[in-house]
Formats: sequence, C-alpha cells, structure tokens
Amino acid sequence: MAVILQETVEEYSAYSRKEIMGFIEADSITDKREVSTGRTNTQLWGDSPEFVQLNEKTSNFDLMFQARNPILSDENVCVNLHIDLESQKTYRPGYPIEKRGMYYLARSLSSQLSVITGQTDYRQLEKCCSIWICREDIPQREHYSVSFYEMANVKNIGENRVPKENFDLMKLVVIKLGKAVYNGGREDEGYELFRFLNAIMYPHRDDFMEIMSEYIDFSANEELWKEEEQVNGLGLSIFKEGFQQGVEQGIEQGIEQGIEQGIEQGVVQGAIRACQSFGKSKEDAVSWIQEKFSVSQENAITYVNQYWI
Repeated sequence: MAVILQETVEEYSAYSRKEIMGFIEADSITDKREVSTGRTNTQLWGDSPEFVQLNEKTSNFDLMFQARNPILSDENVCVNLHIDLESQKTYRPGYPIEKRGMYYLARSLSSQLSVITGQTDYRQLEKCCSIWICREDIPQREHYSVSFYEMANVKNIGENRVPKENFDLMKLVVIKLGKAVYNGGREDEGYELFRFLNAIMYPHRDDFMEIMSEYIDFSANEELWKEEEQVNGLGLSIFKEGFQQGVEQGIEQGIEQGIEQGIEQGVVQGAIRACQSFGKSKEDAVSWIQEKFSVSQENAITYVNQYWI
C-alpha cells in the first residue's frame, strides 16, 4: 500500500515508503466493521466494510483503511485520509469505472457525519481517496496509464482565497494496466508504480521475488513471502491465465503426441501452475490434482514433479 500511495496520492509524494507505512493506521486494516442500516457515522475500518442503507443496494469496498495526512496534521491534531483501494479484473464491467469510483467517494465522505442537524460540524470531514487498479479490457492506447480526478476551484469572480483543504475532499485515481509485459524505462513517469503492479498482477515470471524484494523488505518477516495471497477481484483472472497457459503448452505438445493426450496434459499443467501462483505447496498440489482429476497419488506426484517450476 505504501508503494501505491507514494505514487498516486500527493500528500505522500515527499515521504519514503517506510514513513508512509508509519502513517497507515494498522488497526484500520485488520478490524471488520460495517456502516449500520440507517446510520452514516460509523467509522469505516477493516477489509470489506459495507455501506448498508434502508432500501439501498449494499456497496462493498475491496479494502478500506485510514492513514495520517502529514500535510494537515501536527503534534496536537491528527487528520486522516480515508482510502479505498479497489482491484478490478476489467476496466469495462458494463458501466464507467469512473462513475462508480465517484459514487464510492461520495458514500465514504457522507459516512463521516451522523444524521444532519443544525449542530452538524462539517469541519470534521476528512479527505477521501479511491484508487482503482484495472487489469484487463484496457484500450490499447491507454495501456499503463493513470488518470486523476479531484475537486478543484475552477473559476472565481472577484477575489477568492479559500484554503484548498476546505474543498479538496475527494480524489479518484484510476490505474490501467492491460498487458502482461511492461516495457517502461526508469526515466518514465510512473515507472515504479507500473513495475510494482505489473509484478503483482502478472505473477508468473521467474523474477517475481527479485522485483518484489526491491519494494518490500522481507528480512524482518520470513513468513511474509510464504503467505497465500488472494488478490481482490483478480484471483479468477490469474488462475485462468495460468490454466490457459498450461493448456496451450499442452496442445503444442499434443501436435506430436496426439491432440487428446496433449489437451489432458495441458489442463493438468495449467492447474499445477495455478496452485503454484497462489502459493500452494507441492504436497497441496498433489492432493488437489489427485482429487480433481481422479488419478492415483503416484501419477499426481509425477505430474507435479514434471510441471512444477
């Protein structure tokens, strides 16, 4: 999260990733709470909080957390940013992602206040950021691009000196990937962000851990790299990619060995690659292949040893 915030949220651009990690409220990404029906003032904490309003459709957030706003905070006052991080399989789900992002921002902003009365203190409102990472169905010319949308004072008649923090309350960031290979150079704007996200969203390359180690310090947490990670909204897409990759390789082999045998090998190979992508052990893969394809343990072990990278 620190890598993404450093590259997309201007409040953190001048700070190191380690400093940004210190700004993120750890408790806000571990507890799970939802906004209760008929109320809008419950704090949004945890992963997958929900907005629930009477007679309204439930809106789910992929990941929501709070982080200290270093620009507006001081020793006596802590002002937070409310951040929503959304991972999307497709940029074209049947409606404009940008409109959905603005809707999420509006709900996040309104949730900070209770029922509006004559005593409502609007000074309590804190800035909300919604960051969307889209992996597929990106127009060719927009591959590896970022769009920023925010509230701005666009016109004044007469003298106007309203502080920016009085209206700078919503920011939408839409990140578009689009293909498995990123060919940008270090001199290109957004290079660090795109290189990092490319490695995460297309984790089938041999240099995955090498790239990740440039952004994440694994030395203090030996278990971190072993964790089974499920990318929000992208697990199925990544699984299908590994599955199809294995099928295609199997079909190529099948040209010489027999089409039917090649397809069967491709399916098994794709399944094994998918298990590996999600951090499963070889033992887990053997059990899964044995169960799903109704083969003996001996054959399952042979398959895994043959196709495991």
